[in-house]
Amino acid sequence: MQLLKDILKDVATLQVRGNMSVNVDALTIDSRIAKEGSVFIAVRGSATNGHNYIAKAIEQGAAIIVCEMLPAEMKESVTYIQVKDSAKAVGQIANAFYDYPSEKMKVVGITGTNGKTTTATLLYQLFEGMGYTCGLISTVQNHIHQEVETATHTTPDAVSVHSLLARMAAAGCTHVFMEVSSHAIHQKRIEGISFAGGVFTNITHDHLDYHKTFDEYIRVKKSFFDALSANTFALTNADDKRGMVMLQNTRADKKTYSLKVPATIKGKVLENNLTGLVMNVDNHEAHFRMIGTFNAYNLLAVYGVATLLGEDKMQVLSVLSNLHGAPGRFETYMSPNDKVLGIVDYAHTPDALLNVLATINQLRTNGQQIISVVGCGGDRDKTKRPIMAQVASEHSDKAILTSDNPRSEDPEEILNEMEAGLNLTQKRKALRITDRREAIKTACALAQQDDIILVAGKGHETYQEIKGVKHHFDDREILAEAFKTLNK
Repeated sequence: MQLLKDILKDVATLQVRGNMSVNVDALTIDSRIAKEGSVFIAVRGSATNGHNYIAKAIEQGAAIIVCEMLPAEMKESVTYIQVKDSAKAVGQIANAFYDYPSEKMKVVGITGTNGKTTTATLLYQLFEGMGYTCGLISTVQNHIHQEVETATHTTPDAVSVHSLLARMAAAGCTHVFMEVSSHAIHQKRIEGISFAGGVFTNITHDHLDYHKTFDEYIRVKKSFFDALSANTFALTNADDKRGMVMLQNTRADKKTYSLKVPATIKGKVLENNLTGLVMNVDNHEAHFRMIGTFNAYNLLAVYGVATLLGEDKMQVLSVLSNLHGAPGRFETYMSPNDKVLGIVDYAHTPDALLNVLATINQLRTNGQQIISVVGCGGDRDKTKRPIMAQVASEHSDKAILTSDNPRSEDPEEILNEMEAGLNLTQKRKALRITDRREAIKTACALAQQDDIILVAGKGHETYQEIKGVKHHFDDREILAEAFKTLNK
C-alpha cells in the first residue's frame, strides 16, 4: 500500500482533481478488474480506448483515475489525474508502485524480427548455469528462477511487466533477460524499465499489419536503442544491413557481433551439421549443440552479452556449449525407426522460413528430400502470405500449404492468398491441405527413408485459434503421433 502522491512523483501531470493523499493497493489498465483501492489508467489502445471504460472502472470500485481527457461528469469521491500521455504514465506509475524493481537487477532487452526468444532463453540458461538467480520474459515462458509461467505476450503490458520484475527482484534475481517486441516499444510497455543493455538480432518484413511501413517498423526498433542511457551497452548484428542504423543515436556503449565483417565479437563457423556447430569465437574454438547459421548469430549475441556483463570468456563458452535453446525453435524429432527426421520451428516470417530451409538444405545429404508444412496466421500481415508459399515451394522438394491460426479469417481465403504467390513450377511441388493435422500426417506419409520434414509456423504453441476459440493443438504431438504410424 502506497500513497497516490508518491507513485505519481515521476509523472508530469496536467491537472489533478481530488485528494492525492489516498492509499493505493493496485494498478490496472483493465476496467473489468478494477476494485476498491486501485488506480485505473485509461490508455488508448490499437483496438480499444480505455477512456470509454472510466465509468465502468468507477462502478467496479476504482476511486483514482489517470487519463488524458477528463470525463464530462466527475464524481466528488473520485480523484482524477490528467496526463499528456497515459501509455507512458502507466510504466512510470507501475515502476514507482513496485519500488523501481529493474534498478535492483541487470535487465537486458533483446529486440529484432527473429532470434529474440532463442537469444533470451539461452542467456537465461547460461547465467543460471553459471550460478546466478535469473529471470526470463519471453514469448514462450516467463521464469522467476526455477518458477515457470506460460507467457501470454512477447512483452507484457507495463503493469504486468513491472509486477513481474518486482517478483523477480523479491526472489533474489540478479539478471533478467527479456524479449522486447516492436509492439511493446511502440505502445510504451517498457516505459520505466532501467536496462543494463540492449541487443539487436536482425530485422525483416513483419508486423506490417500494425506498423504499416517497413521504415516505421525500423524506426520503432531503433527507438529502443535511442532511449538507452550512457552507462549501458548496445550490441548489434553488424551483418544485418540495418544493424548499424540501430546504433546511430544511442548514448549507450556501442558494440557489434559478426560472422562476416570486423566486429567487437567476431565468430566463424568451422563446421555446421545435424549434430551441431563448431565455431571460432573470439579466437577460441567451441562446439555447440545448436544447428544452423542463424543459431551461430544467436550464440554470438549471447556470448557478447555475457562478456559485456563481465563474465569470464572461457566459462561462458564452456556452459554455452551444452545448451539447447528455446522450445519449438529448430526442435528435432526422429521417427521410431530413426529413418525420418522431423523439425518443428516457429518460423512464421519469410526470412525465418528461408533461414531454416537454407540450413536444412545445407545440411542434408544426397537423396534426402525436404517436405515442408507451412501456413500463415489470420488477422496478421497479409503481404507475407504469397512470399511464405514461394519460400516453402522454392526451397523444399514438396511443400504442403495449410492452416496456421486462422483466427477470424476464412482459412481457405488465406490459402488462396498464399497460392497466388506461386509460379507453375512451384505449384507442381505444392499441395494444399487445409486441416493442419492432416497436413502433418500427409507429410509423414510422403516421407521416404532419411527424408526431412519441416513443420513451420507455430513452434512452441499448444493451440490453434479458429473463430476466436483456442483449440488444443501442438505440432510436436501431432508429428510424434504420425511418426508412430511410419513403417519406413
